[in-house]
Amino acid sequence: MPASRTRLAALAALPLLALALGACGYGSDSSDEDGKSKVAEGAKKIDGLDSVKIGYFPNLTHATALVGNQEGLFQKELGGTEAKYATFNAGPSEIEALNAKSIDIGWIGPSPAINGYTKSQGKNLQIIGGSASGGVKLVVNPEKIKSLKDVKGKKIATPQLGNTQDVAFLNWAAEQGWDVDAQSGKGDVSVVRTDNKITPDAYKSGSIDGAWVPEPTASKLVAEGGKVLLDESDLWPDKKFVITNIIVRQEFLKEHPKVVEAVLRGAVKTNAWIAKNPEKAKAAANERLKTDAGKPLPAEVLDPAWKSIQTTNDPLAATLDAEADHAVKAGLLKKPDLKGIYDLGPLNKVLKAEGESPVDDAGLGVK
Repeated sequence: MPASRTRLAALAALPLLALALGACGYGSDSSDEDGKSKVAEGAKKIDGLDSVKIGYFPNLTHATALVGNQEGLFQKELGGTEAKYATFNAGPSEIEALNAKSIDIGWIGPSPAINGYTKSQGKNLQIIGGSASGGVKLVVNPEKIKSLKDVKGKKIATPQLGNTQDVAFLNWAAEQGWDVDAQSGKGDVSVVRTDNKITPDAYKSGSIDGAWVPEPTASKLVAEGGKVLLDESDLWPDKKFVITNIIVRQEFLKEHPKVVEAVLRGAVKTNAWIAKNPEKAKAAANERLKTDAGKPLPAEVLDPAWKSIQTTNDPLAATLDAEADHAVKAGLLKKPDLKGIYDLGPLNKVLKAEGESPVDDAGLGVK
């Protein structure tokens, strides 16, 4: 199976995402429970700026943001400039907030980032860093599906028509030689679009035979007796594919580059802290989830989900153009001009200061 074709699936959903989720409201405020994220008394503001507004999802694939917020690592770098947080449940609603200047910097998936960039003709957002790779699996009922070929003829859930995992599964099915109508989900495999919150119950009831889903939904299914049949990481070169990026309003980057650098420095230091303190980081992320989402994840879900997600400073830009081309071939996206979607200058400046290697924009950097 050609790895390049699988790589191409990740962003094929762009217009559909906007249609399906564009009506979502902005995020909710992310409150501070333990004081670690509070501005230190007497701390100096960066360039006199009172605050920077940061958005992310209460999801383990946004681990850098969860841990950085919980442990006060962003606020430490920002000094007297307050980090104000907002959480979102969908990428397009975060893009709306960015466009409306309700947030300045955000953690977000690749599909909405590309969609937001193309819809604004490349004038509003830019990707300024990576954050996470991996965390997507095909989990099945082992009594009904014992091998990959057994997936044919079965009912497989994906989170939403046209979302990143939906397109990845459709692409994988096509590579098996199976015919599936993307819109209806009917064909050699039945694709059942099911909200991640509902998927475990659908699995328990027997209305689906498996699901191609991100964490922690995948581990929730395993806790219900499901079996991991395929880890999407195994389909990618070096087993890496972007699941979360860091974006910024271009205007904010131009006006407050030192603030952006401070947030990126916080992200780099957070990723380093996660690598050195995996158990403490996992606990911090779960504590943040408790605050942001209302409840923490149980250990049987948290532990395997955490292991399958890798935090990274690298946006893994080399796959982006190819993925967009696949979206074009699938008829889901007009040929985009992605030149300029990345501005990795601030991140590479931070990485150099931290003694880390620079990351590459794969020719898609600022013009």
